[in-house]
Amino acid sequence: MDRPDLDDDETGPIRRITDEVSPSPGHGTSGTPGAPRKPVRRTPAEGTRRAPDPARRRTDTGPQRVPPADSRGDDGPHRTAHTGSLRGPGENSRAALRRRGDTGPQRAAEAGARPRRKAAPETPEAAHAGHGHGHGHGPAAPASKRVRLLLIWLLAPLAVATVVGMIVLYPWGKAAPTSVVPQGTPVHADITATNTGPCLAQGQVQVGDQTDPDAKPCLTVELTMTDGPASGKPLRLTVPIEPSTPRFAAGDAVVVAYNGGNADDPASFQLVDFQRGTPLLVLAALFAVAVLVLGRWQGMAALVALGLSFVVIALFILPAILAGENPLVVAIAGAGAIMFIALYLTHGLSARTSAAVLGTLVSLALIGVLAAIFSAAASLTGLDDSTSTLIGSLGHGIDARGLLLAGVVIGALGVLDDVTVTQTSAVWELRRANPDLTWRELYSSGLRIGRDHVGSAVNTLVMAYAGAALPVLLYSSISGVGLGALLGSEDIAQEIIRTLAGSVGIVAAVPVTTVLAALIASREPAAHLSPALPRTG
Repeated sequence: MDRPDLDDDETGPIRRITDEVSPSPGHGTSGTPGAPRKPVRRTPAEGTRRAPDPARRRTDTGPQRVPPADSRGDDGPHRTAHTGSLRGPGENSRAALRRRGDTGPQRAAEAGARPRRKAAPETPEAAHAGHGHGHGHGPAAPASKRVRLLLIWLLAPLAVATVVGMIVLYPWGKAAPTSVVPQGTPVHADITATNTGPCLAQGQVQVGDQTDPDAKPCLTVELTMTDGPASGKPLRLTVPIEPSTPRFAAGDAVVVAYNGGNADDPASFQLVDFQRGTPLLVLAALFAVAVLVLGRWQGMAALVALGLSFVVIALFILPAILAGENPLVVAIAGAGAIMFIALYLTHGLSARTSAAVLGTLVSLALIGVLAAIFSAAASLTGLDDSTSTLIGSLGHGIDARGLLLAGVVIGALGVLDDVTVTQTSAVWELRRANPDLTWRELYSSGLRIGRDHVGSAVNTLVMAYAGAALPVLLYSSISGVGLGALLGSEDIAQEIIRTLAGSVGIVAAVPVTTVLAALIASREPAAHLSPALPRTG
């Protein structure tokens, strides 16, 4: 018996397929031509669903593979790669049709009735190009051409300015300054015995037991020189016992300053300090081992970057400041060089790292401007005890306030690197997890992550400055002046401006870096978001 509802109409043979899938009288046997039919889930007995391939299920351990473009139009039931469960046509297929502009009922019916085709085997390259998220274990993929061009236009002028600044500021051909105050040549010695008694000059002998009760005692130290012009010879020195004098004892390895006089005369030597080389080397080795065990090759790169940072400080920043250059300008140029070296060497040459570099540069400039404005407004001179000692040793003046600002910039650099790298990594992972996010959505999500990071980063900077200024804080607390006068003193006000200017820069680094990362990441094609070296299993 002929069924009129099975005749071809404008919907073509798709109408018949829909009715075969849905033979129920309540679904598909009546209605207007071209109306979409809701497909009924087929059972395995109907022979329309293939059994899962055990070999494919065992080998596919990565994230869900997106079918090729010629098979994604199927609006019928399909399985997810993770659970193998059936998913109805209500979400992915309709969303895909809407993205293509096919919103009419006829298109929906065609998509729901088009027979599924067996997908061709995927190559690893095709699989990574077809999905917008990855494991995230490997290094960042190379940026696309348009992103590379954008970053080159942004970063190349800054890198050139950093190099030019270092060349101009370096004291070419100038002799290294020396201290006008004699410091002596350090030599090593071992203490063999100590004795506490009256302060007697060399060769003087005490007669009787009568001593001045108000006189301060002295420590007589017997040493054996281990290097220098009197190596292997015994030496006896007298050291006044003051509250600020180190407590030396027999068996200590000490440093003695030799003033260049007669090596047999004890007056040519002065007991200075303890030898600390061995404990420092052991701790440095322990630090390096910990970084290598946890970070492996990236830890090795971080250690190399740390060493190069010290090279920049020792061979550029210090000589340029001592030669009389503006300390703040020198610090900005040196901090820029340290930032380029440390970030790119540790995290790789990628768009993600470049976004962190941009955010760090902007934040450093903001910190320098704020510190300069408020140090001038607060009439800070920068002449604390250490700076006064430096000026006395140089024999000429130095920009003490600029030296203060330079310390603010360099001190905030390490914390800024941490904040900016974290923010760019968060934005890139959000983009990788959902390539459809716009830059505004990436910015909003990344900013929510950054708010949690700001509190801990600011607290880190405050505690670092408070720990460095702890003796000053203790001295000020016993001075007997009011809180206002205490906070307004030179030493305390310096630390306050260091802390607050650096903290403002760190807070600003979160939105600045996040918006830069969102703008750059949103322009990355989905194929460039997966790791360059994916791992499975």
